[in-house]
Amino acid sequence: MAEYADLSLPEDGKLAENIAHFARALRKAGLPVGPGRTLDAVRAVAAAGFDRREDFFHTLQAVFVSRPEERLVFAQIFRLFWRDPRYLDHMMSLLLPQISGVQEDRAAQAAEKRAAEALLDGQLPPPPEDTEEAAKIEVDATSTMSTEERLKTLDFEQMSTREIDEAKRMLARLALPVKPLVTRRTRAASLGTGIDSRRTLREALRRGGEIARLARKKPVTRWPNLIVLCDISGSMSDYSRMVLHFVHAVANRKGQGWARVHAFTFGTRLTNITRHLRARDVDAALKAAGAEAQDWSGGTRIGASLHAFNRDWSRRVLGQGAVVLLITDGLDRDDTGQLSREIDRLHLSCRRLIWLNPLLRWTGFAPKAAGIRAMLPHVDSFRAGHSIASLEALGRAISDPGDGGEKARLMALIAD
Repeated sequence: MAEYADLSLPEDGKLAENIAHFARALRKAGLPVGPGRTLDAVRAVAAAGFDRREDFFHTLQAVFVSRPEERLVFAQIFRLFWRDPRYLDHMMSLLLPQISGVQEDRAAQAAEKRAAEALLDGQLPPPPEDTEEAAKIEVDATSTMSTEERLKTLDFEQMSTREIDEAKRMLARLALPVKPLVTRRTRAASLGTGIDSRRTLREALRRGGEIARLARKKPVTRWPNLIVLCDISGSMSDYSRMVLHFVHAVANRKGQGWARVHAFTFGTRLTNITRHLRARDVDAALKAAGAEAQDWSGGTRIGASLHAFNRDWSRRVLGQGAVVLLITDGLDRDDTGQLSREIDRLHLSCRRLIWLNPLLRWTGFAPKAAGIRAMLPHVDSFRAGHSIASLEALGRAISDPGDGGEKARLMALIAD
């Protein structure tokens, strides 16, 4: 690839071929790049010229990047493919076990890892040489764990393309069990726990007032609804996609217990994506949901979105003991007074309100943001939502009314 580093027009006419190789690397890294975009890129470069590297970069970016979260991955692959003469050594070093030391920016590190895997085409680097210097390196112990166990605790935002694909398959197998609700209604049962006085008297009247036996009854049970409110703003984009894969699996699994699963996304506005999740193919379902939710990876207006839900949807979907999952980081810059009122109304309208926040992945997390402080008192359970393991633990929080997660600890911090 050394000859590709020079961005001047090659005399052998290999520029179009090199752009095609570059597009293939972008596609392996997860960007939606097809033959049409590749042809558009070649035409755009021919029209714009490539006298300056900055012009070449922005020309290709305008063609291949369609979402804000794709910019970082594109920039890393561009640097490795076109600019860095020692790109292969750099890429292979990215795939070695993590070394304990100075922590780099997580988003940039994850983007470089995806770029490395895309350009190496799945080939793993050779193991490090057994030297004294290598023996002194402290290797992260998670590299010795099995792939599934490591993926369960890995942050969604730090996953590579291959790890994301495997995580999606694991999420499709996850279950979200729930206990049936015991209602005040009853039905006849031969081994019921209560006496049905009305039926007993009616049978006695047929026998001239003689009671031959006591009719029995038992409470009727039913399954609750599950309501998912998912934040799709820029800071939540990676987590929202993985959580919606999980929600799709829950919505399409028969015999799991939920009466109905309703899903809503919100950023700057509220969008009902329930009908899209009924599609059997998860990719088609999320593609349709993303097309309808025009505010994906945009800003955040949690208070206004909850107001729209309470006004337009709460009476339709929150009846009969519904459980609400709220997935957001709580970073809202709007009026916290409205946010506090709306989440309090939501809490009073449902049986349980469980808040999943990916910021809880940090050990020293504290409720310093105004939005988090406004919302926390009005939820039943406050839990992390950044990994497969955190979603596995969600079932216990739903079934156990006393499970408050981290709420009590963080409320104590607010009180101090």
